[in-house]
Amino acid sequence: MSIGTEGHGISGSDARSRVFAALDRFRIEIPSWGFANTGTRFGKYLQPAAATSLEEKFADAGEVNRLTGCTPTVALHVLWDLPNGEKDVARVRALEAEHGVRAGSINPNLFQEQEYKFGSIANPDPAVRKKATGHLLDSVAISQALGVRDISLWVPDGSNYPGTQSVRRRIAWVEEALLATCAKLDEGQRLLIEYKPFEPAFYHTDIADWGMALHLARVCGPKAKVLVDTGHHAPATNIEQIVAWLLHTGSLGGFHFNDRKYADDDLTLGSIDPYQLFRIFHELLSAGEGADADVAYMIDQSHNMKGKVEAMVQSVVTAQELYARAALIDQARLAELQDARSLVAAEELFRDAFWSDVRPLVREWRATRGLAESPLAALEASGYVARRAEERRERNAGGSSAYA
Repeated sequence: MSIGTEGHGISGSDARSRVFAALDRFRIEIPSWGFANTGTRFGKYLQPAAATSLEEKFADAGEVNRLTGCTPTVALHVLWDLPNGEKDVARVRALEAEHGVRAGSINPNLFQEQEYKFGSIANPDPAVRKKATGHLLDSVAISQALGVRDISLWVPDGSNYPGTQSVRRRIAWVEEALLATCAKLDEGQRLLIEYKPFEPAFYHTDIADWGMALHLARVCGPKAKVLVDTGHHAPATNIEQIVAWLLHTGSLGGFHFNDRKYADDDLTLGSIDPYQLFRIFHELLSAGEGADADVAYMIDQSHNMKGKVEAMVQSVVTAQELYARAALIDQARLAELQDARSLVAAEELFRDAFWSDVRPLVREWRATRGLAESPLAALEASGYVARRAEERRERNAGGSSAYA
């Protein structure tokens, strides 16, 4: 349907102002590792244009922000991007100035060291737990040196076989490590606690769902929030209901957006179920236009088949369009229909906003903001990817370590 019909209850001029206001405030963080060579647990697939250094990752991130106008920060992975810890801060500062994007969330790495075979902060060995907690504290120090608000934490700990680990004791060990981490945060900083039902642990995972993450956030206090990864759920999970609960309890800190067909596929967002992301954005916007101000939107995807920069631009554009569609919902009218139990009318108002073709308005918004009307077309016309492929081809032929 076209913008301005009565389906979603918004007039043409009001639709324009709603979409423009939504896009003006919408920001989404992109991950450094999304530009590097990646693969699956079975192998890694090399692309000639993939970034092979932090400098190249910042260059690619800067290009995405130049084209889309809404990705001002780059999530950094400590061991992959900042192997020298705080000594790398000056290097990052220089790259920020050069490419016009800033360091974003700091992501600790608790899965790469050999000592973490049986867990990191939940390892039965106190020495390993101490090392893992030390890495978390180092990550906090890096974030503070860079002036970054959020520590984005995924804990891969768990076990594969019943009876081989004490689930209850491991809960206490995780609490201990996260409490120590939050104690080091500055005022205004946040620890975002991510959850995942499985992988790499296949019997039990120490932070397996949003209830466990919420408990840990409450134990740690107001500096800890829950991070929702849209791929980290069992099939058919109502993710927007989880979002509503976390909003209601003041516990939602951020998202890792991606898409999946079966499990944590990390496919480009909206490629499988764009309606799901629309529903999530609706829950955020239904709480008021400013309700998502403190919720960090971040992309976490593994572009194994698609070109790195192209896939990132495509994902950002899709997120902008779905956010704009959600902004079209007449929330007051929807509430009236809900209270009147007008099921078909309420659902149709909701669906009409989703089916609205906002692309003309999004292109108009970009033009008025000095951006390319079609970021993907502009990327192709610029020759950026081809130039980077020529520059990086030889380095990629040898293969850099996954994500690094």
